[in-house]
Amino acid sequence: MAPALLTQPGIGPITAAQLLISWSHPGRFRSEAAFAMLAGAAPVPASSGKTIRHRLNRGGDRQLNRALHSIVMLRQVHHGPTRAYTSRRIAQGKSQREIRRCLKRTVARQLYRLLEAQPAL
Repeated sequence: MAPALLTQPGIGPITAAQLLISWSHPGRFRSEAAFAMLAGAAPVPASSGKTIRHRLNRGGDRQLNRALHSIVMLRQVHHGPTRAYTSRRIAQGKSQREIRRCLKRTVARQLYRLLEAQPAL
């Protein structure tokens, strides 16, 4: 249904199937932010005092969130640009958890654009 998914780094047949099941059809989501909210990859403010930070939304489709997590973990190990991004963010003082949160949101954005660009069946 969406062969372009399998060409993306870190996406195998099982994660692609989960993405397709959760995405359902073109036009289901009005924006990439809505898709990220379903995936549990939308940032939620979790600041206290002088510290300004975000955490991931714990709601939404947990299987889709798990698929995003698998993609991010694979990309952090095997994808050059993602490794460079991780190194840069570590040098800036970000934690691994914050880096994964940012990467999940970025991956959700990329996948939404890719799925919406697919021709309707």
